[in-house]
Formats: sequence, structure tokens, C-alpha cells
Amino acid sequence: MNLLRLVQSAQSLWVALAAVLVAAVIYWLWGRHLAKREEQALMTLEDLAALGEVVPETIHPVIDLDRCIGSGACVRACPEKNVLELVHGQARLLNPLACIGHSACLPACPVDAIRLVFGSAERGVELPMVDPNFQTTREGVYVVGELGGMGLIRNAVRQGRQAADHVARGKRRGKGDAYDAVVVGGGPAGLSAALRLVEAKLRVVLLERGMVGNTIVHYPRAKVVMTGALEFPLVGTVRRGKMSKEELVELWTSIIEKSKLPLKTGVIVEGVAAEPDGMWRLDTSSGHFRTANVVLGLGRRGTPRALGVPGEEQAKVHYTLIEPQPFKGRHVLVVGGGNSAVENALALADFNGCASVTISYRRNAFARCRAGNRRRIDELIQAGRVRPLMPSEVVRIGEKDVVLRADNQEMTIPNDDVIVQIGGTAPSELLQKFGIDVITKRGEA
Repeated sequence: MNLLRLVQSAQSLWVALAAVLVAAVIYWLWGRHLAKREEQALMTLEDLAALGEVVPETIHPVIDLDRCIGSGACVRACPEKNVLELVHGQARLLNPLACIGHSACLPACPVDAIRLVFGSAERGVELPMVDPNFQTTREGVYVVGELGGMGLIRNAVRQGRQAADHVARGKRRGKGDAYDAVVVGGGPAGLSAALRLVEAKLRVVLLERGMVGNTIVHYPRAKVVMTGALEFPLVGTVRRGKMSKEELVELWTSIIEKSKLPLKTGVIVEGVAAEPDGMWRLDTSSGHFRTANVVLGLGRRGTPRALGVPGEEQAKVHYTLIEPQPFKGRHVLVVGGGNSAVENALALADFNGCASVTISYRRNAFARCRAGNRRRIDELIQAGRVRPLMPSEVVRIGEKDVVLRADNQEMTIPNDDVIVQIGGTAPSELLQKFGIDVITKRGEA
């Protein structure tokens, strides 16, 4: 009996020792994993510092390092998974340009070490002044979505619905030939607002300069967008954690078809005027629209910025890349150094069907570009799949070539297509025509 007990005790001891050993190995491996993550985070922060101050145009977190205890709750809560990281035991904003305003980090922090702000003390972000219902300083004019500083699709959908609710409850209605409301912009905010206005049985029209979901359509192919649950009037709840660009475009199209929204595409708003009877008159590329209310659901990008060089009027010059297939067998030049330009070059190189892919940028390093994009473009450059011309500037665009200036000398390269990705002119001019007051946020909520 004593021998049996001794054997059982020895077995228990070995089990306990094995458990301790397994726990030690797991702890060691986890420590190595965390150390590797921290090393990568430090490298990313060094890359970020080399670019100067990078500030998102949407609302984003600022971390009070005097209060942060390094719980990592904010890192785990962020749906994007590559925005925040622990460095030296404290949370840091690792990838500002990837932050799109989920705000999940704020309630996750156990010690209230996070504030959500727009801009920074050094770099302000201009935003239209709006009240809690997103009505601007001009009666009957609303701004929702990205133009108001909210880049997240779910937030834009909510804001569009909320602004439309306020229009529906209000007393401003169209007089004579005027609409009750005109919605400008067929993105998430505009689509949501138009659906709610139709649901309220108001006379409404949705104007879009391109196609519905224009911003989404112009994402690189199959780029995944975080959405969460989307609450659409007339449609109901769409519950998807993630949707690809193609799935989102399909969703947008099906909503338009099923709801029979009054939609006009290819319409550019060129001017605006307040009329004596209290209505707004929108001057557009398709004529005049009179309305009691206007909901602006525009993106911040606005009209793509042109190079302003001879030959840019040719059909070979593009300002978006929807699919790489049309460029098969062609020499393509991408102009720009931000995320859009780099992602275009990556899509073309990954397609592996172009005769050549060249990227021209006026600086000698990619600025305002996510760390992951920088790593990938550097890999493709090293592999010879993308040719960098940096720093360089386009001088003129020929029928079969492009002339660039680099190191104070001109050079000519064969070219079939040019894709220009140098940003856009924000729709601030339209806000000015409405007379909407704008505020500059410098690290403020």
C-alpha cells in the first residue's frame, strides 16, 4: 500500500513538473512573440517619425502616457488590428493613417487614458460646424459622413439617417417645383439619408457625380473594409463583420434597385444660391435643382487633383484604378507617393500582366503611406517588378511616352497609360458657396 502511494505521489510530481514545464515554454514563446511584435512596432514608429507628423483626417485616439498602464485592452478592441500597439509597456498610435474612427479603444481603456480628437496642435483639420443633428450654420443644410470627419462606414450610415430624421421632423418643405430635400453624394451617408427621406414620404432626389458608392468602387480590387452592422432605413440591418469592395458595391446596387431610390448619376454641383422664397438652388452640370433642404454626403477627397502638364487631357490619363486587367501588356506610370498611389502600383504589379510598372514621386521616400504598403512596395522595387523614379516630376505626357525631370535632367520613358494619384481638391469651395462656417480642430474633440 505504501509502495502504491509512493508511485502515485511520484506520478503526481511528474505531472506537476510537466505542467510547470509546459507553462514555462508557453510563457517563453509568448514572451518572444510579444518581443517580436514590439520590435516591429518600434521599427514602424521610426518609419513614421521619418515622415514627420502624420495626422488622420478623421477622429482618432490620443494616448495620455502618464495614465496608460499598458493593459493592451485598446489594442485588442481596435477592429483594424494594426492601429495601436504596446511599446515599452504602453499603448502607442502605431499607424495613424489606418485609423478610420471606430472609437472602440475609448471605452476599452480601463483608466481613461484615451481621448478622441481631430487634428493635432501642429496640424489642424478643417471641419464644417454642425449641431447635434448635423445641420450646419445655414438652415436646411446638413453635412454628414466623411466630409464631417467621420470616415467609418457605420458612422456615416448613422449620421445620414439622423440628419434625415431631423429633416422629416422639421417644417421646411419644398415650395412650387422645389424638392423637400436634395441629397448630394451616393456614398454610405448619402444613401442612408436618401432612404430615410423616401421612407418619410418626402419628395427627394439623390445626386451623385460618379456612380453610387463611388468611393468604394475606387478602392483597389478586393480591398476589405470594416463595416460592422449597418442599419439602413427601408432595408433593415446588414450584419457583416467584414465586406470586400465587390460585396459592398453589390450591396449598394441591390439597395438602389430594391428601394427604387430617385437617383441621378453623373451630376456635378457647380454652384448654389439662396432664393427669395427660402429655397436653395443648386446649379449643376445637369441643370438647376430647387430644394428646401440639402444633405451633403460628400467625401473629403473631392475632385482629383490634376498634374497641370501638357498632354494631360489625353484619354490615356486616368485618376482612378478600378481593375488592373485593362492595362495588360501596357507600360503604366503611377504618379504619387501616398497610400492610393502605392496601392495602385501594388495592384498592377501583383496582376503581373503589365509590360512595366513605374512609380514617380516628387520626394525620395514614400510619405504619408502605411507601413505595410511601404514594405510591400520596397519588396517589389527590390524584385524589379516596380521601377521607382524618385524624386521626379512629370514634365509632359506624349502619345507613347512621358517626359519626367529628375536630378535637374529630363528623361523620356515609354508609356501607354498614366494613373495620377496626387490627392484631390476638397469640397471646401462648395461649403463656402453655401456660406457654411468652418472650424479648425487642433487636437480637439
